[in-house]
Amino acid sequence: MADVFDKEKRSEVMGRVRSRDTKPELLVRRFLHSKGLRFRLHRKELPGRPDLVFPSRRIVVFVHGCFWHQHPGCRKAKLPETRAAFWREKLLSNVQRDQKVQQALEAAGWHPLIVWECELTSSRLDALADMIRRAGPDEPSSHDLL
Repeated sequence: MADVFDKEKRSEVMGRVRSRDTKPELLVRRFLHSKGLRFRLHRKELPGRPDLVFPSRRIVVFVHGCFWHQHPGCRKAKLPETRAAFWREKLLSNVQRDQKVQQALEAAGWHPLIVWECELTSSRLDALADMIRRAGPDEPSSHDLL
């Protein structure tokens, strides 16, 4: 199926896609704040500029969009039919960059957690809040739960 927009209009539409303060990110931020957890946002000095940073706990949280970060097994991670080669390469590079960022954070003593857009339910967010609380200052945490 051909794109419904011309090249300039598609560029304008894609230019409006936000990289921070997205609806899923704001939902996670509001939820964690309501649970009494305090954090910093988008710390430039950390690899990948994590969405949420809990400095005393050495935890960072990334709120990933399923499409942009290719959530394995998620229906929202479907490749577009138009310009499939371009999108495959673009999204693969996003996934590879995410892996490098996680490795760099772990090497620096941080514990990265990923929250997927499609999994933003109250039970998953409660589990995230509990995990962050349990980690306490300077205690390691596992990013396998989310």
